[in-house]
Amino acid sequence: MNKTVHFSCTQCGKCCHNLRLPLSLGEATEWLRRGGDVQLFCEAIPWPQEPDPGNLHAQHKRGRSFSANSGDLPIRVVVSVVASFDGPCPHLLPDMRCGAYEVRPLVCRIYPAEVNPFIELAPAFKACPSDAWATYHPAFLVAGQVVDTVTALASEKFRVNDFREVSKRAKLCALLRISTASLANEGFVIHSIDGEAMLDALSRVDTVLAEDAGASDWDFVTSRAATRGTLLEIGARVSDLDFTSNKGPMQYLAF
Repeated sequence: MNKTVHFSCTQCGKCCHNLRLPLSLGEATEWLRRGGDVQLFCEAIPWPQEPDPGNLHAQHKRGRSFSANSGDLPIRVVVSVVASFDGPCPHLLPDMRCGAYEVRPLVCRIYPAEVNPFIELAPAFKACPSDAWATYHPAFLVAGQVVDTVTALASEKFRVNDFREVSKRAKLCALLRISTASLANEGFVIHSIDGEAMLDALSRVDTVLAEDAGASDWDFVTSRAATRGTLLEIGARVSDLDFTSNKGPMQYLAF
């Protein structure tokens, strides 16, 4: 990407509606304490062997996932701790300003940049109006690199947290008895946890030992018969989920 992207927020509020915001564990704790809802989005990648060190995409996935098994199949599990809300953000004020601006999550500070370094920023896929991208605004992205200093620093901090907290997210799942994931790139299994139970588990991830948190044996969930058959053939465990209602503490979000 060689072009320059210009950007300035217009405070339209469109990016503050119907979101699933990935959070650090500290941010998740604060979000819950302010009365918000937090969910766990889980997906898993078959990982029968280690990828080439030069495969940067694979190394990125490895860095933000933890090792586990599904039956006889070695896998890596990616867990995202997510602030979830339909409609306006609970902190969005009537005049479209953020009511929690000073303590807003890193992902909000990063927007409209992408949290995944392998995804190209595409203005057409963002909620911002065309005026936000006018060329008279300051340069935001040049040759694929974020040049806005505040955004660049927030992006780096987000990615460091994402990698650093992997083992804690594994323990969080074990403490909450969560061991069901989608096949990566097909969708997510969404686990909705009672706020008090989530806060309790978050308070314990720094002190509980990995071996005391529980076993790491995971089941896959899929809405595709072909995927189910393939997973069973290669020795994975596959659970059934009622896709007709898709309600309750565990839901499946297909891409």
